[in-house]
Amino acid sequence: MAFGFDQLQTFIHIAELGSFTAAADKAGVTQPAVSLQIKLLEQRLGVRLIERVGRRAQPTAAGLEFLDHARRIMRELADAEEAMTPHRNGESGRVRIGSGATASIHLLPLAISRARKKMPGLEVTVRIGNTDDILRDLETNALDVAVVTLPAPGRSFEVEAFYDDELMVVAPRGSAIPHGGPDAAFINTKPLLLYDGGNTRRTIDEWMGQAGLVARPAMEFGSVEAIKELVAAGLGWSILPGLALKRDRAGFLETAPVSPPLVRKLGMVVRRDKHLSRGLREMMKSLREAGS
Repeated sequence: MAFGFDQLQTFIHIAELGSFTAAADKAGVTQPAVSLQIKLLEQRLGVRLIERVGRRAQPTAAGLEFLDHARRIMRELADAEEAMTPHRNGESGRVRIGSGATASIHLLPLAISRARKKMPGLEVTVRIGNTDDILRDLETNALDVAVVTLPAPGRSFEVEAFYDDELMVVAPRGSAIPHGGPDAAFINTKPLLLYDGGNTRRTIDEWMGQAGLVARPAMEFGSVEAIKELVAAGLGWSILPGLALKRDRAGFLETAPVSPPLVRKLGMVVRRDKHLSRGLREMMKSLREAGS
């Protein structure tokens, strides 16, 4: 009996997530179904692929070797599926984009609109998440391109920086901001509302660290848009990507560059071995134009 693609995908999920339960959740099936798929796959191959170490499930030596083959098979399947897209229902291509929330709100709509003007039948899906999760999905070919704050580590990735996004201090309307922009010492005297985690937060922390300071936020949030609302309500100051401030709540915010200037770089990331379909090429070209 041959193994199925569902069994391969389930095995990859377990190897990456370290849990039968997490793999079941991601696949949208029950844990017994996941266990059965792995059992059938191991019977077909005649080797043990997964072993439990404490609470984690991890590949055996044979499983690690098989993991490379499984990923390659799934990439080939995805490429074959994409190659058939133009022949199905009159569609002319598909692009799966992974992005952070700020870029997906303020940058992607323009880029997608431009790409679809050139390819009206282009199917575009956007998955929003943190950089680590997005790059993991890119690695397994669940995404075609990632738009993330750099750096984006990974030997299998091709990275192109395409947008310089200056970080700005953001204060409630009427706040006094020093001429020439506030420095880290000034900002650190304010009640800070900062983004929780990610490369953008690391950039801010490093900027503070260069001044010998440690950011001690009054509150932390996982949403830039939520921080904007709270600053506008007078609950504190923040440092946010300029990209997120193009629409500043109808003048309810005071903004200025910080001193010295602080810039984060957004990049497009694809797998080095990724087949660049026409749709993906058009999408990447439109992202460059939107970022220029």
